[in-house]
Amino acid sequence: MGMWVGRGRKARRCYGFDEVSLVPGAVTINSEEIDISYEIGGKNYLVPIIAAAMDGVVDVKFAIEMGKLGGLAVLNLEGIQTRYEHPEEVLEKIASASPEEATGLVQSIYLEPIKEKLISQRIKEIKDAGSPAIVSSIPQRAEQFGKIAEESGADIFVVQATVTTVQHISSQYKSLDFFKFCREMKIPVIVGNCVTYKTSLELLNTGVSGLLIGIGPGAACTTRGVLGIGVPQVTAICDCAAARDFYYKEKGRYVPIIADGGMVRGGDICKAFACGADAVMVGSAFARAKEAPGRGYHWGMATPHVNLPRGTRIRVGTTGTLREIIFGPACLDDGSQNLVGALKTSMGSVGAKNIREMQLTEIIIAPSTQTEGKIFQSAQKIGMRK
Repeated sequence: MGMWVGRGRKARRCYGFDEVSLVPGAVTINSEEIDISYEIGGKNYLVPIIAAAMDGVVDVKFAIEMGKLGGLAVLNLEGIQTRYEHPEEVLEKIASASPEEATGLVQSIYLEPIKEKLISQRIKEIKDAGSPAIVSSIPQRAEQFGKIAEESGADIFVVQATVTTVQHISSQYKSLDFFKFCREMKIPVIVGNCVTYKTSLELLNTGVSGLLIGIGPGAACTTRGVLGIGVPQVTAICDCAAARDFYYKEKGRYVPIIADGGMVRGGDICKAFACGADAVMVGSAFARAKEAPGRGYHWGMATPHVNLPRGTRIRVGTTGTLREIIFGPACLDDGSQNLVGALKTSMGSVGAKNIREMQLTEIIIAPSTQTEGKIFQSAQKIGMRK
């Protein structure tokens, strides 16, 4: 499998969203009659687009609004919201910093210790408003923060790292036992991130309720440049979906996979579902909402790393309300708004009445899909060619 890249060395060809296209179906369906709901841990959610656990995207107010719209927004328990009593002042500093100052400033801001009382407080604020509370931490803090989150009423706990594996070797700290953690947690546990069949299968066997798929594709992530690792999302999602399906056939338990990162426009999201995703997680698309705490800026979760930042602060601008980005009406021509409308219309065009049917869509390799006939858009920097 693969092609020669040098003497005695082969490499597998992998694909990203811009290299593939979806084939229309023989039957089309009215987009208003399509079901895009999905299930995690026995609960059904109406909007399969999750807001990523990034400080420029999700705060308490954003999570509440997202919940009211039928979606989920993940609050980072190691971010600004749990380090500072008044995070608005800190967020303003980040938004006001010059590009040269941004990374150093973010690194210094995240040196402030995490306060456990703020973890409980933030979760309760979301729950008191009637929205689901979804929170995350890295594996090293999962046992400590997971217990606090559970006691505070959180609905889902996310364990997230740049690369997550069942077997982690370290002499400096205790590795998280995923089998034990998932068994003891009384709320669903989502784990990530991974990009391979083998790792997905091993993580599924621990009892997780969901898997995050994607390493390095995020708009503010520089992991692929800094570490040189990552698998393009089309291939990663397809491989991990195959692991999910094998696990389901073997164990009889269906565990959703969530494509995380690399999706800027509605078309990217549609392709993620066609590749096998049950839901998607996006950051930059929601960072552009008026309700987002980043004030038009977005930065990766690994940006504040003290010794090796693997993210950067980018300006995404503020383009509309959260409702407009999810449901429209769209006022932009680039596919970054009315994401649900785009998904339903695409599903109707390929003849898929639900997510499971969308996963069976024919996919073709189409390197010209972004450029064919788009000379005027390219010249004028509008639409697909912005």
